[in-house]
Amino acid sequence: MDFDYAHYMLTEGRKGKENPSVVSSPSKEAYWKLMAETFNMNRTHILAFKKKPPTAVKLIPHEFSSPVHQSKPSKPKRHIPQTSEKTLDAPDLIDDYYLNLLDWGSSNILAIALGSTVYLWDGLNGSASELVTIDDENGPVTSVSWAADGQHIAIGLNSSDVQLWDSTANQLVCKFSLFLPLDRFFVDDFLIQ
Repeated sequence: MDFDYAHYMLTEGRKGKENPSVVSSPSKEAYWKLMAETFNMNRTHILAFKKKPPTAVKLIPHEFSSPVHQSKPSKPKRHIPQTSEKTLDAPDLIDDYYLNLLDWGSSNILAIALGSTVYLWDGLNGSASELVTIDDENGPVTSVSWAADGQHIAIGLNSSDVQLWDSTANQLVCKFSLFLPLDRFFVDDFLIQ
């Protein structure tokens, strides 16, 4: 739709036809004739579809364009399989949105908390092992999180305790116990304020 032409026809285009007794100068008539030819105002329809705009002209030749503006080579498309390669069984997985019971470490080991037990699954060879089972008074496990080194894992418990484990040696490194008030906590039975 040509809004400029529609506005002209509604406001200016009919003035000469409504009052033919008004004599205009030849220069004014020549001006309006030139405007009508330039803006294609000799149409009878206000609503009209236009042709597609012309293609853009490249102002800078390709030889002079900088390498910064050149397109980067595209990455090869990767294939995403539609079926699972491996399915892991996870009984006793607590269905709670606010728990973090699954974490994949940088050494390609998956840690998963099932009830009060933390299991480690090695993604390279597919072997699974039990890291620790927490007693019922402290459990269940509420979160697991790998350290950036891929060797240590933090295990959060329902009793507000956090245990730091060495996954290669299967040993407890330290235990953090949180007691109220929140500005104090105990590390291996030492009070830190």
